[in-house]
Amino acid sequence: MHNILLTGVNGQVGFELRRSLQGLGHVHATDREQLDLCDPAAIRDMVRALKPTLIVNPAAYTAVDKAETDQAAADAINATAPAILAEEAKRLGIPLIHYSTDYVYSGEGSAPWRETDPVAPTNVYGASKLAGEEAIRASGCQHLILRTSWVYGAHGKNFLLTMLKLGRERDALNIVADQIGAPTWSRSIADITAHIVAARPDWQAVSGIYHLVNGGETSWHGFAEAIFKLAAARGEKVPASLSGIATEAYPTPAKRPKNSRLTLDKLRDTFGLVPPSWDTALELCLDEVPPVIQGQ
Repeated sequence: MHNILLTGVNGQVGFELRRSLQGLGHVHATDREQLDLCDPAAIRDMVRALKPTLIVNPAAYTAVDKAETDQAAADAINATAPAILAEEAKRLGIPLIHYSTDYVYSGEGSAPWRETDPVAPTNVYGASKLAGEEAIRASGCQHLILRTSWVYGAHGKNFLLTMLKLGRERDALNIVADQIGAPTWSRSIADITAHIVAARPDWQAVSGIYHLVNGGETSWHGFAEAIFKLAAARGEKVPASLSGIATEAYPTPAKRPKNSRLTLDKLRDTFGLVPPSWDTALELCLDEVPPVIQGQ
């Protein structure tokens, strides 16, 4: 049985991990109040007090646009904190599971990215996440770095819940149609993680970077179409008009990658695990979001 230190339990992935990791040991679930990841001493003190046998770190600075003007905070949480967790994991001889992002790639082209492809982040958030990856690898600790993309869920702030809200409020929406990736349910990430831990792998042998996303691909516009089709079937109000637009028509402070496709071969070949397709996961997730019916 593991003694698990879990960070960021109020985040989308952390929320699900707290549930998915049940039965694998005692989960010390921490949020920002209990563990300030901007405080290196607090991180070391927590690890040394708990003496975990596994660290799972979904906590992250995820405000992509805000990071452009708040680099110090992004680096503290996304780079320095993972580096310290990795150092402590190495000292204890235990594995660290950490989550990263498709934003470490350039976002160019149309071929799905492989874990071995060159990295070239185009914004501060991506650069901070890459720095965290590099620090973990440099530490020499046993580790899994799980790169994911387009995370959403029934809790927190995300594209799914935003679309459902906007669908009730607006008759027409314009959604970016030339960024392609895999919307990924936070529950899929957590459950796959738990399956890996339950399998008790040889951590040293499997240490490395893996992609962990739902299967298939779509655009943000296609994701919105699927959301509204399912919402309409539940009797919810949806926009009468949903138009696809180019990335350039929706400027943001941080540059977004147009190609966020990630291969899943390494995850399948190493662990025998295949996440569900993005549209199947969306249906499962929506089962947990109560419909809001106008007039009721």
